[in-house]
Amino acid sequence: MNYDDANIFAKILRGEIPNETVMETDHALAFRDINPQAPNHVLVIPKGKYVSFDDFAANADPAEIVDFIRTVGAIASAEGLALKDGGDGFRLISNAGKNGVQEVPHFHVHILGGRWLGRMLKKPEGE
Repeated sequence: MNYDDANIFAKILRGEIPNETVMETDHALAFRDINPQAPNHVLVIPKGKYVSFDDFAANADPAEIVDFIRTVGAIASAEGLALKDGGDGFRLISNAGKNGVQEVPHFHVHILGGRWLGRMLKKPEGE
């Protein structure tokens, strides 16, 4: 999958589409999901042009990686979800490619919490 400059997150980064920013750093942008799946649902995206986690891990420079990971942790704390702060926990999701059901070809993670999220995956019937 190649990076597509027309994807919605690229447009958000360019300021072409508004968002509800939660946090912005030199290398990352965090904002509320427009279709939240939990009481707390924040997306964190790198500002660089990375398609998936494996692309980011292989090609981002160390400063980008550290900034991104620390931003994710800071959001979990700010949302009251982080265990270290007495929160009840959260789920961190990154989808990659067709089988991972990635909808936007820009690496991102979902931070979800604020309620019991149930089991992570169920086997499809018939397997």
